[in-house]
Amino acid sequence: MTLSIGVDIGGTNLRVGVVQQTTILYETRFPADFSSLCKQYPPQVAWQEILRLTVGAVQEAILEHPEVSAIGIGFPGFIDPVSGLIAQSPNLPGLRNVNLAGGLAEQLQLPVVVENDALVAAYGEYLLQGEPGKSLAYIGLGTGVGGGLIHGGRPFTGDHGIAMEVGHLIVDPGGRPCGCGNQGCLEQYASAPGVTISYEKLSGEYLSTTKIAELASKGDELALQSFKLAGSSLAIVVAHLIKILDVQNILLGGGLSQAWEYMQDAFQHQLDHDLIPALKEKSNILISQSGDQAGIIGAAYLASQA
Repeated sequence: MTLSIGVDIGGTNLRVGVVQQTTILYETRFPADFSSLCKQYPPQVAWQEILRLTVGAVQEAILEHPEVSAIGIGFPGFIDPVSGLIAQSPNLPGLRNVNLAGGLAEQLQLPVVVENDALVAAYGEYLLQGEPGKSLAYIGLGTGVGGGLIHGGRPFTGDHGIAMEVGHLIVDPGGRPCGCGNQGCLEQYASAPGVTISYEKLSGEYLSTTKIAELASKGDELALQSFKLAGSSLAIVVAHLIKILDVQNILLGGGLSQAWEYMQDAFQHQLDHDLIPALKEKSNILISQSGDQAGIIGAAYLASQA
């Protein structure tokens, strides 16, 4: 029985699971605000804390299943496909060319594979519900906006490990500043923080995305406008993806996807406007049903295949 550990590192959470094929046998989650950590402390201090917390979480999983043979990590950043180094992480500022795989392998004495978090989530979704022989494009709407493409049954990284960085496609030239250094990126409008910014600009009041969704459910116009902007911004990018990739299945995941009902109409209106006639009604927009376990499964499965 081959077991692998999958680790899903986000801006605010750390999830760890022991996986056999696509079944999670053990799972634990920790609140881990790595984004704030990187903003408050020098890069080296923040990095050592990220390593410490990740090692501790993985060690707990190993205690439960000591027979695990490899570890896969999904990390929110640009991963060099040759060196395995994390070149940069827009939502974890200050981290550049850090060696997460090497640091963990040294301390845990197991092989470690690191890949972009959205790409491993895409792989997990494909393994759980993808159609054999068909591509799957995944967009994760959470603290940031990430993307992943599964083509030919395998994750597509691009030549430099930065394929499908859809969150940093520009939807509003000269718009909101983004952690990547550009302005007007999708991430600033269709992520959870993006929705809070939209609502604050409209109302003058800062509220959590959860609270804004509650207001939207009651018909609050400013809350609905905030989600509509997220939906239309997302559709601009999805239309480009469809025109470039001609992909049939596009799956939306991440916490913000649970508010899809407030984004859907604005999304569909913009998508219909932006697509060329030959591609209209050719793609399926799907919402993840994995309960955010896809990242763990995808990371573990990559590790088992390495």
